[in-house]
Amino acid sequence: MNAARPLAGRRVLVTRPRAQAARFVALLEAYGAEVVAMPTIRLGPPDDWRPLDDALAALDAFRWLVFTSVNGVAAFRERLAGRAASGPRPGPAIAVIGPETARAVRELGLEAAVVPGEYRAEGLADALAGRVAPGDRVLLVRAAEARDVLPRALEARGARVTVVPAYRTALAREGAERLVALLEERRLDALTFTSSSTARGFAELLAPRDPRALVGHAVVAAIGPVTAATLAEVGLSATVVPSDYTIPALAAALAAHFQGAPAGGRG
Repeated sequence: MNAARPLAGRRVLVTRPRAQAARFVALLEAYGAEVVAMPTIRLGPPDDWRPLDDALAALDAFRWLVFTSVNGVAAFRERLAGRAASGPRPGPAIAVIGPETARAVRELGLEAAVVPGEYRAEGLADALAGRVAPGDRVLLVRAAEARDVLPRALEARGARVTVVPAYRTALAREGAERLVALLEERRLDALTFTSSSTARGFAELLAPRDPRALVGHAVVAAIGPVTAATLAEVGLSATVVPSDYTIPALAAALAAHFQGAPAGGRG
């Protein structure tokens, strides 16, 4: 096997929403993989934009602005662009969940003051623990379906947290039949999941079939422990979980898993 292309001869499923998948696909292909891009979820607007718009109108009243995903930053940018003063300006200190979200913030001409070492809600809560004071107003821009770990942790410190949904996820049913066929025919060597939503969407697309019966032959890769835990809830065990919870780290971890292993005989 070519050491520079350890995924050569492997067919890898990417379940990430199509609009976000390009970078991950490119990284996997650089390792030699044949990528099957089949989103299990799609992103859409929240039920109501008013909470976010109202928060933007009062942005200077907040001490902290917190983003837990690139999608939240994108929605923030879209709604901010419709306002008269849409360019970068002094305002709340910014905290983000990880380096990819920090990069999205930087594209707005802003800089994140807090990026935790552990790229999940628990890590961000810990990173903010010594910086958020009682009475601080915190604006949390996130998915409608996100966990409440972060706002509860901040509120426990006395912060006044405003949570605004910037987007929501829905099941992408379009590829269900093809996905089942690929799994039944054992034509996928690895399945990748970049969020709990993609994991839940995958299980819902297979229902009422048992995911374990269809996936037993394939390597399951999760971007981090939260996603791995969600996979466990639907009966799947993640074999590959990188120590850094990022897209490049996930691609590298999957490549390392297959490094030196002979390609299988799937069709």
